Amino acid sequence: MTALERIPQRFADIAHSGDFLSSDRGMEKMDAICMILIAAGEEFKRIDRQTEGKLFSQYPQVEWRGAIGLRDVLAHGYFDVDAEQLYTICKERIPSLIDTVRQMIQDIRDGVA
Repeated sequence: MTALERIPQRFADIAHSGDFLSSDRGMEKMDAICMILIAAGEEFKRIDRQTEGKLFSQYPQVEWRGAIGLRDVLAHGYFDVDAEQLYTICKERIPSLIDTVRQMIQDIRDGVA
């Protein structure tokens, strides 16, 4: 969870997708975000296998197949990362993913999930 929470920090001063590519600092931010997404996708894949898909099905607000698949895209096609797509993911999907993972953790602690 802590790693996912670093994405908004890394993304904070990215105003548009070109900011990832316009400087070394932007590229470093893109690299860092991609590494977090690769690690998160790998962990999601492991959790999905261990729970036989039952945990994620309780949280349909996240497109889990997409989150897991993004890991594969980034890991196997890293030098072809689409800055526009990464920008959209960070801006539109990461906040709800973080909220959902927080809720999942709380539900597990409470014995609900």
